[in-house]
Amino acid sequence: MSEFDKSGSISLTRHLIEEERAGHIGADLRLLIEVVARACKSISVSVGKGALGGVLGEAGSGNIQGEAQKKLDVIANDVLLEANAWGGHLAACASEEMDHCQPIPDVYPRGNYLLLFDPLDGSSNIDVNVSVGTIFSVLRCPEGVTHPDDSHFLQPGTTQVAAGYCIYGPSTMLVLSIGQGTHAFTLDREMGSFVLTTRGMTVPASTKEFAINMSNQRHWETPMQDYVRDLLAGETGPRGKNFNMRWIASMVADVHRILTRGGVFIYPWDKKDPSKAGKLRLMYEANPMSYLVEQAGGAATNGRTRILDLAPTQLHQRVPVFLGSRDEVAKATEYHLAHDAQAQTAA
Repeated sequence: MSEFDKSGSISLTRHLIEEERAGHIGADLRLLIEVVARACKSISVSVGKGALGGVLGEAGSGNIQGEAQKKLDVIANDVLLEANAWGGHLAACASEEMDHCQPIPDVYPRGNYLLLFDPLDGSSNIDVNVSVGTIFSVLRCPEGVTHPDDSHFLQPGTTQVAAGYCIYGPSTMLVLSIGQGTHAFTLDREMGSFVLTTRGMTVPASTKEFAINMSNQRHWETPMQDYVRDLLAGETGPRGKNFNMRWIASMVADVHRILTRGGVFIYPWDKKDPSKAGKLRLMYEANPMSYLVEQAGGAATNGRTRILDLAPTQLHQRVPVFLGSRDEVAKATEYHLAHDAQAQTAA
């Protein structure tokens, strides 16, 4: 891959080399990110073929969450596993589509990193040609561990050394952070390389836009009901301004919009299935997206606590998610904490 595209712009490779020279990452992490990026380019090709490639529709199988897998879920999962098996940068992979982590086979050299990924977020939208994406998170393998198991992945989001997503839309974009801001790269299809198109993405602190699935409103707990009621009251209500609602039902697409122009994305806990703490997965979705949003100046909580501070207990643990413009995330969190304080006082 050339360090420059045809117009002299900065490629992903050059950006990572510059970060390595600055001492922000090591060579192994740089190479690992490049492997993930190449895998995403391959997935982008499959997604782009759509019906022409025979990749649409159900795969006839289910994942650990009991959700029906799409053909592209399986394809994307296999692409990421195969691409990362032999590079020598990883000790193990974990996927939203697999019950347990998969250590790197003994026939290949092992590295010092753990990779988690949602191979195709928003896959329920594939058949209607809505943007979908790949989300990934990189952790360090605990020192001295040569054969990691699920327990070694259970690290808080603050320990992530890199996170990102690739969104497959009108253009294919890779959004990445290694803890030095959040940056966007667009795939130049002619050159075959990701090119830096936005350095230092910034989420505006305040917003008038929220993303939520309103069809679940009847299942929400009281503080969530109160919060959205006040949003919908508009400029004559307690918030004193009108809000617009946007909902794509693809987390990658909704978060990408927020990173691009601000807003707040909310998937709260609800009573529809009280046994589940939330809809989204902490390790595969909430942690990497929270990392990216915080690195862009935004915030992310579960309605009460900063997501990146949560101590995971299960590989496929679910959490409520409130992320985006920091003032609005703080306001939504305030509603929940105030309700809890009132309930405690009443008790």
